Amino acid sequence: MERLTWKEIQENYPDQWVGLIDVVYEQDNDATIQSAIVKYIDKDKNELTKMQIESNGRVLARYTTPNNIFQLGVVGYFG
Repeated sequence: MERLTWKEIQENYPDQWVGLIDVVYEQDNDATIQSAIVKYIDKDKNELTKMQIESNGRVLARYTTPNNIFQLGVVGYFG
């Protein structure tokens, strides 16, 4: 597994949920991903959100389409 920038992740895995590990955030913004390692590409939103919760944030679930900001939450897991 290699470290990719967020832009590379979006380009390599468009329009899908990814499970990220070892996330590095932008220096001035701890919500913006600078780079990460993509560990999971075969899980859906609910699976990744559950993994994120159970791992205490060691796995980060993100949707790669930048215009779809509403996909970032954990609402679907509890629904």
